[in-house]
Amino acid sequence: MNLFRLSASYIRQSGLATALNLLLLILGVGTIALLLILGHELESRLTRDAQGIDLVVGAKGSPLQLILAGVFHVDTPTGNIPLDEALRLRNDPRVAQLIPISLGDSFSGFRIVGTEPELIAHYGAVLAAGRLWSAPFDAVIGADVAAKSGLVVNGTFAGVHGLGGGGGEHAEPYRVVGILRPTGRVVDRLVLTGLASVWEAHAHHEKENHDAARAHTDDDEREVTLALIQYRSPLVAVSLPREINAQTNLQAASPAFEAARLFSVFGFGVDILRAFALLLILAAGLGIFVALYRAMDERQYDIAIMRMLGASRARVCGALLLESLLLAAAGALLGLLLGHFAVSQIGVIAPDAAPLATAAWRWLPQEAWIVALAIASGILAALIPAWRAYRIDVAAVLAKG
Repeated sequence: MNLFRLSASYIRQSGLATALNLLLLILGVGTIALLLILGHELESRLTRDAQGIDLVVGAKGSPLQLILAGVFHVDTPTGNIPLDEALRLRNDPRVAQLIPISLGDSFSGFRIVGTEPELIAHYGAVLAAGRLWSAPFDAVIGADVAAKSGLVVNGTFAGVHGLGGGGGEHAEPYRVVGILRPTGRVVDRLVLTGLASVWEAHAHHEKENHDAARAHTDDDEREVTLALIQYRSPLVAVSLPREINAQTNLQAASPAFEAARLFSVFGFGVDILRAFALLLILAAGLGIFVALYRAMDERQYDIAIMRMLGASRARVCGALLLESLLLAAAGALLGLLLGHFAVSQIGVIAPDAAPLATAAWRWLPQEAWIVALAIASGILAALIPAWRAYRIDVAAVLAKG
């Protein structure tokens, strides 16, 4: 007697109940897999993007907004700060490196970042083609920008006023002089240019709007949006941020602290979804138990015949356990595939989250416990029905017919 074929035939007999329990299990496992993959990839990306940045200095406002705008480039900045104040911090002996950044323009949803070549080195990016900028309106584009826009070296594009798009185009076009290799970091989604490019673009914009007073751009009045700082020593974290916040008109924010706070906020919602997914798995396990328990009443005569023909108690119990395990294993496998497929399609649902789709078919070691949980629920669901099958009174059942 083939246990596998016997278990498969039992599963086919209760088609609708089996399908519903399997669906619950697939949804539960798929939801947990989706949350696990997205959470891991998001945390990994945030960690990589913030690596090497000890402090972000910008205008007064929300420290989290400052970090989101300056490090992760997903929010609007809190304002501008005088260039001379940023340069004063660069000369502070406690600062190992300071990289100024100017924001305000975009191209096809990608942010145009005025900065210095040190930012490229900071992200570990290297040129795939071309060179770095050497004049105003020279631009180096990240790998994602090049892939989605189709721009090549010596290609031109117009910058748009505003980070979200929809603003007016600047009169002076940018020329692509370099393209970066993929890094898996935020620089892949940026258009990099010199600080002078951003200053001149805004000066032209203000002149076009007949605002001569604001178009005045003496060196003493130059502004940047923020500055990324790397400490010379970890001990600087005790004094420098507090000094900046208390004694200047600037604001200092720690990427590590704000990222942890961000995860604590999102973590609550993720925990709720994960708990709901666990309930689905438990409901599926309960459904399998109910189905097997009720099926025992219908299978008593079949089991008695099997026992009479020589099948041992252990073999009969094994058939029920195998039936439950097959359902659990199928639900776990299909659920994992559903979770990974959902990640691969996340860019269709939420275009801003499209970079997370790169992790769609990257399998995590933590997914093993999801499979273990599903299989454990299948084993538990079959224990009582298997025990009933083990204790069945063959003579009594056959006497009843």
